[in-house]
Amino acid sequence: MLYRLKKWLWKDKGPIQSESRERLQKLENTLDLTIPSEYQQLFQKALRHKSIVDNDKFESYETYERLEFLGDAVLDLIVTEILFEKYPKENEGFLTKLRAKIVRGDTLFEISKKLGLSEFLEIGERAAGQGIELSKSVLSDVYEALVAAIYISSGYDSAHRFVSSHIDRFIDFKQVVKVIDNYKSLLMEYSQSEKLKLPNYQVISEEGPGHNKTFYVAVFIENKKLGEGTGKSKKKAEQEAARNALEALGEK
Repeated sequence: MLYRLKKWLWKDKGPIQSESRERLQKLENTLDLTIPSEYQQLFQKALRHKSIVDNDKFESYETYERLEFLGDAVLDLIVTEILFEKYPKENEGFLTKLRAKIVRGDTLFEISKKLGLSEFLEIGERAAGQGIELSKSVLSDVYEALVAAIYISSGYDSAHRFVSSHIDRFIDFKQVVKVIDNYKSLLMEYSQSEKLKLPNYQVISEEGPGHNKTFYVAVFIENKKLGEGTGKSKKKAEQEAARNALEALGEK
């Protein structure tokens, strides 16, 4: 499969410019990477923002977006494997919630900032000075694109070492586990990671007088009911519905 990916995603177009070569050398030194010479242009793509297409020198497929698509899947697998080994006695629901916290955009953005990825990003002239290189979504996507580039050029084991080294350095698992209490946020992150529509909460019924009501709420994703919850406020009922939905997803 990896061989097919290399043929599909990669064609050597000759030597790269000196400016780009210097950027990649600095990237190697900063991230402790070894970029094979035949894959230098692949890593250029991983650092190239879509705004670069404006100057008509590149096509949209020569930016990081396609690599980000692959890197998202590779990153999910790597983090799943790390958590599976780290928590041998935890159930699937716990692992699903914890993975969603780690692979979400906020976490990848923080890792990217600490690695200084913003200084390696290649941006189009018209977009320069707009702060694109500091965007949360851009930096998290660039990280995933780099994971894909490493996977294609050096294999899964190298990509695994790359990701696990950052998780070891930058993720406080005790703290992450401790704050797994915003179930609505976790369910939203799950739906985003699975490329689904955002959760939709609906009040099924209400009981009791106005000063002491009980709300019954159901949560739907893609018109499918995943969980129900009750509470003295709509917010509490929605949190319980989200928690039950996550448990149901973990039991599949």
